[in-house]
Amino acid sequence: MSEFFIQEKHLSRATRTVIKNESGKSIFLMVGRWGTKGDVLSLYAMNGNLIAHIKQTSFTFGARFELYKHFKKVGTMQKIFNWPGDFYYIRHLHWTVQGDIYNHKYQIHHFNERIMKMDQATLFTGDYYVLDIPLEENAPICICIAAVLDYWLYRKNTNKKAPFSYRLDTN
Repeated sequence: MSEFFIQEKHLSRATRTVIKNESGKSIFLMVGRWGTKGDVLSLYAMNGNLIAHIKQTSFTFGARFELYKHFKKVGTMQKIFNWPGDFYYIRHLHWTVQGDIYNHKYQIHHFNERIMKMDQATLFTGDYYVLDIPLEENAPICICIAAVLDYWLYRKNTNKKAPFSYRLDTN
């Protein structure tokens, strides 16, 4: 079983994101950007080899992302519905994502087998997302899925307008 740590709010940003293991060693580097159709986030090993990438294939209603591992398409991720909670499905892999997406506490399953568990932790160096992945070979795709979920979450939150309020005092 492997744990991977990603500093909070860095996962889906258009910046370089370093993914570390439980001993603090840098394992992966994620680079790229989101926002328009065709945008890509790429996950590299620290030696510079491309391990996985995720490509945004549609931006409008029913946004979809294609997942690639070593240049081979392994799945397509799409949000299925959001009532009473969000539910995501990765075609071809037959993985589902369920849980509290908004608080980064969710799991990825293949039927009854847990593929990944996402949680949060506070370490002396800051706040982190913790990805608990039993099979290390699933780590690149799980990290890409977590980046999409993070992107959807923060994109949704930035689109919300501040509530309108009246100021009653006249000072």
